[in-house]
Amino acid sequence: MKRIVFTGGGTAGHVTPNIALFPRLKEMDYDIHYIGSYDGIEKKLIEDFRIPYYGIATGKFRRYFDPKNFSDPFRVLKGFIEARKILKTLKPDIVFSKGGFVSVPVVRAAASLKIPCIIHESDMTPGLANHLCIPVATKVCCNFPETLQNLPEDKSILTGSPIRQELLHGSKEKGLEMCKFNTAKPVIMVIGGSLGAAGVNKLVREALPQLLEDFQIVHICGKEKIDNLLLNKEGYRQFEYVKDDLKNLFAMADIVISRAGANAICELLALRKPSLLIPLPAHASRGDQILNAKSFESQGFAMVADEDYLTGVTLTEKVHELYFTRQSYIEAMQNSNQRNSIDTIVALIESYADKHTQTTK
Repeated sequence: MKRIVFTGGGTAGHVTPNIALFPRLKEMDYDIHYIGSYDGIEKKLIEDFRIPYYGIATGKFRRYFDPKNFSDPFRVLKGFIEARKILKTLKPDIVFSKGGFVSVPVVRAAASLKIPCIIHESDMTPGLANHLCIPVATKVCCNFPETLQNLPEDKSILTGSPIRQELLHGSKEKGLEMCKFNTAKPVIMVIGGSLGAAGVNKLVREALPQLLEDFQIVHICGKEKIDNLLLNKEGYRQFEYVKDDLKNLFAMADIVISRAGANAICELLALRKPSLLIPLPAHASRGDQILNAKSFESQGFAMVADEDYLTGVTLTEKVHELYFTRQSYIEAMQNSNQRNSIDTIVALIESYADKHTQTTK
C-alpha cells in the first residue's frame, strides 16, 4: 500500500482540491494522511473524511511590515521540525501540497528527507507560500496556460484544478424543489466564495427588481449576509452557505454570477456553467482574481465585469447578454483540455510515488 501525505490550508480554496483527490486515491488503495495547522479551517474540513490529521505550528509570510514578522519565522521553524518528525515517522511515498502558509514547512521538510513533492498553484501567478516551495518541488501543477510562463519549464504542467466529483451529479429537480422555483423562468446562481462577497451581494440586490422580471435567483451570500427584508421575495432565495445540496443548485442554474477565485471558476468550467465573473478589486486583494478572470475571458469561458464600474442597471444588461450568448461559452468550455485534472494529477502522483518506492527498496 502506497502512502501519501497531503498539506494545504488557511482557506477552503487550499483544502477542497485536496479533498477532490481523496476518493480516487482511496479506490487505488492509498493510505492517506494530512498535515495542517493546529486549528485552521483545514482541520475542520478534513474531519468528515476520517483521515489521520497532524497539526503543526505555522506562521505567515508577509510582504509588508507587521510586528508578527519578528515572531512568525520562529513558528515556521518549529513547524518545519514538527513536520519533519511526522514525515520521518510516516515515511510517505509522496507529498501533495495545495498551498497556503502551512504547506511551506511541510514541503521543505519533505525535500530534506528526499520525499517527492507535487504542489499545485491555483492562481495565475504563484502566491508567496508556493514561491518558497517551488525550488524544492518535484512537479508544479497549475490552472492557467499563462502560469506556465512563471514556472520552471522542467517542473510545470497544466492540469486544471481537481474539483469534487459529486458536483457533477446534481439534480435540477431537487434544486428547484429546494428553492421553491418553477421551470417558467431561467435560474441565476449567485455565489461569492466561502465567505460571501459584500460588493456582489449589494449589486445583485440593487438589480433585483429588473432581474426578477426575467429570472429566478438563488443567492449564496455568505455567513450573516442574508437580507431579512428579502426573505419572502418571490423568485429569490438566499442561503448563507450550502454544502451537500450545492450540486443540486449548480444543476438547476442556467447562468452564474461569481467572484473569480481559482477553485470556484474551475468548478464552473468543469460544470460548463456560463458565468459573469466579478473579480475581487485590486485595492482589496493582490489582484489574482482579476488575472484569473481575464484568462477565462480570453479563453472564451466567461464574461468579466469590473465591480468598481458596475451598477444595478449595467449588471442587469450584462446578465441578459450572458444568458442570450450562453451557448458560445458552453462550447468553449466543452473543448477545454483543463477539465480532466484528477486523471492528470493522479497519474503524476502514481508515477513519482512508484519511483520513490523503487529507490527506497
